[in-house]
Amino acid sequence: MISVFLGAGFSKWAADLPLACELFDFKIETINERDEQRLNTIIKWKEQWDSNNPNGYSEQFIRESIDASIRKKNLVTWYITRRLSEPFIGTITHGYQTLMIDDKRAKSIEGVQRAKSFIYSIKPLSISGIMTCNYDLLVEYALGTNGFNYGIDNQILTGRGKNPIFSWQGLPVCLTGDIKLAKLHGSVSWDKDHYYTDGRCGLKGNALIVPPAPEKKSLIELKEVWNLANSLLRSSNNLIVFGFAFNEYDLALLNFFRLSGANLAKVLLIDIKPNITIAKSLWPKAKIEVCMPQFKDNSIFKEWINRCN
Repeated sequence: MISVFLGAGFSKWAADLPLACELFDFKIETINERDEQRLNTIIKWKEQWDSNNPNGYSEQFIRESIDASIRKKNLVTWYITRRLSEPFIGTITHGYQTLMIDDKRAKSIEGVQRAKSFIYSIKPLSISGIMTCNYDLLVEYALGTNGFNYGIDNQILTGRGKNPIFSWQGLPVCLTGDIKLAKLHGSVSWDKDHYYTDGRCGLKGNALIVPPAPEKKSLIELKEVWNLANSLLRSSNNLIVFGFAFNEYDLALLNFFRLSGANLAKVLLIDIKPNITIAKSLWPKAKIEVCMPQFKDNSIFKEWINRCN
């Protein structure tokens, strides 16, 4: 069996979504006056922090903001999820909404098509599932609700139906796919109580996520997600890792890879700057191979996978 782990580099490659170091470019369009105020506030915070920490990096700013106060934590969470939702916000009936998982508008986005091309190049093989720490909905958009599930067969999502105008049509929205998706750090489509049919939580800023900061701690609400990922990786003898940096401060995730992936035989790192040293320390018994991301030709992935079978 083969499992897949998609890092931030995958979303960068597919849809040009920002890496952690690029998050605070403030490239969002404010929807209303409240958004304008929020954005101006966080810009001022970041400028002041940069002035006081000329050699600091984004994860440090996020960590300090989270620890400073509930207000700062909420505002930083709003900005992060709002920034990652930006390419997937549409207008309808003179209003704004995040695109639904089955929305045809999402399927037409080039980044979604790239993500779909990669996933479908490996889909015919024996995939135990996909794991990611990305909050975005690229995988969901690429596969559609009939292509994946969050570990629960026929799980019913909360929210609108498949028609962006007549939102009651197509209800209930049910996950009927067989590819299991474990989002270890949460999603712009989740809050503490529901899984939604769209990324509304990213728009509002109340998404259930673990912000990209040093010494990330998993949330109790994500326990079942980590259990799912553990079962996926333990059932696999081969692993594809696309665009993950293996940051040394990401202790929980590195420990997960080490323990749950102890029996891996082969690992393929798809990355422009693969961290081979840490990969070998995590999986000393596995054969580590490397390849560059491909935009149009996914045959190199297929060739590697065929050698694994």
